Amino acid sequence: MTESSAWVNPLRNAKDKRLPRIAGPSGMVIFGVTGDLAYKKLLPAIYDLANRGLLPAGFTLVGYGRRDWSNAAFADYVLDAVKSGSRTKFSADVWEHLARGIEFIRGAFDDEGFDRLSARLGELDTLRGTGGNWAYYLSVPPEFFSNICHQLERVGMSNSVADSWRRVIIEKPFGHDQESARKLNEIVNAVFPESSVFRIDHYLGKETVQNILALRFANQIFEPMWNAHYIDHVQITMAEDIGLGGRAGYYDGIGAARDVIQNHLLQLLALVAMEEPSSFQPEALQAEKIKVLRTTHAVHPLNKTTARGQYSAGWQGSEYVKGLREEDGFDPASTTETYAACTLEVNSRRWGGVPFYLRTGKRLGRRVTEIALVFKAAPHQPFDNGETEALGHNAVVIRVQPDEGVTMRFGSKVPGSTMEVRDVNMDFAYAEAFTEESPEAYERLILDALLDESSLFPTNEEVELSWSILDPIINYWAQAGQPEEYPAGTWGPESADTMLRRRGHTWRRP
Repeated sequence: MTESSAWVNPLRNAKDKRLPRIAGPSGMVIFGVTGDLAYKKLLPAIYDLANRGLLPAGFTLVGYGRRDWSNAAFADYVLDAVKSGSRTKFSADVWEHLARGIEFIRGAFDDEGFDRLSARLGELDTLRGTGGNWAYYLSVPPEFFSNICHQLERVGMSNSVADSWRRVIIEKPFGHDQESARKLNEIVNAVFPESSVFRIDHYLGKETVQNILALRFANQIFEPMWNAHYIDHVQITMAEDIGLGGRAGYYDGIGAARDVIQNHLLQLLALVAMEEPSSFQPEALQAEKIKVLRTTHAVHPLNKTTARGQYSAGWQGSEYVKGLREEDGFDPASTTETYAACTLEVNSRRWGGVPFYLRTGKRLGRRVTEIALVFKAAPHQPFDNGETEALGHNAVVIRVQPDEGVTMRFGSKVPGSTMEVRDVNMDFAYAEAFTEESPEAYERLILDALLDESSLFPTNEEVELSWSILDPIINYWAQAGQPEEYPAGTWGPESADTMLRRRGHTWRRP
């Protein structure tokens, strides 16, 4: 039975957020469906959404690519991806239902394949009840955005008409600097209005990232101290213990700053530093993040407030691993960094004078992403000398991954007859506090795109502002010669430690 395109989801009741959000009649076309991202993340996420009952009965998945596949061959490919990467238990009934709506259209990004695609989507609107509602997922490099968008426009697939909608979902990188990002935005927005563009930053789909908003604005104990009167500095870390492996050729010329800081870490900074939004509607959240990014800048001089490095051979746990310049496909003369750190400031009344230290790197001590708000020392301590030697700074640490949760560090008296104070931790862990499993980031983001919930997607202005913050640092590094080496398994180059010591700070060791 065909569902009306004007169907209203009865579970999308704004008055009761406890009810699950279920997408209305819709389908998705994935460009680049044979790539690693689609195989490892997108296809399993779509199955998991179906398995959780969050997709409409007639949901239709269309793959578009050059391979000479039948619908059955493509369905077998999707099934293989699902069995390899899905997070929910496999159900033959769910798969059989989903597989009825799986099709493949053969074509390139600049040929008549789009005419066949357009004709078939029109047929599927009737056969599957998709109601003209289609999301186009561009899981392809940015150089193909222009061709795909203009082909979609040429065959009339980009226009939302009557009660239907058309949306485009874009993967990073969003350019390689501010100018290229602006050009990409112009290309996409020439075909799709900004309200129909969903830029994926998978970090924003993580439950622990979204919990930053709950931690801050649902609790009275944190927000009064979330400012420069009490916070000494903020550290935002994304560390990986893996090297480049087979991605060396792709990674050369991109580097850690472009790959991680421009998007993931600056988005985390914006969520930490933003003012309370008037609501959690997309426009309100995005407005507050934009205010933060407009007032954020790199601290100078950059030779003292930034650091970059390339990993050399060393011990990663019990394994001896080769250095970056020995990785297959990497140019030994390249100046592309695998470690990047910078000092930023947010020029606002709340954060004036508080340094934000951002760092990311490969082949570091362990895999961890966290945000640490380190507090100033108490203004007066009525203790004798030596009684607080083991006491550091109070801190609130938000663990994004792994071991998702929040840790509070504070001083406590050591049991005994003397007044000795040292640091202790009070810990909250998601896995222990909640029985239900958190959805994978791509599940949340794909569902949000189908529901037109854009809160977790950066706008074009956010993207361009992020590049304006990072561009001066990258331009400086381009003139600064070779990055400093650091042994694999350590926590980065010496210059990163020096960067913090100049202000009396040290990096946390997660």
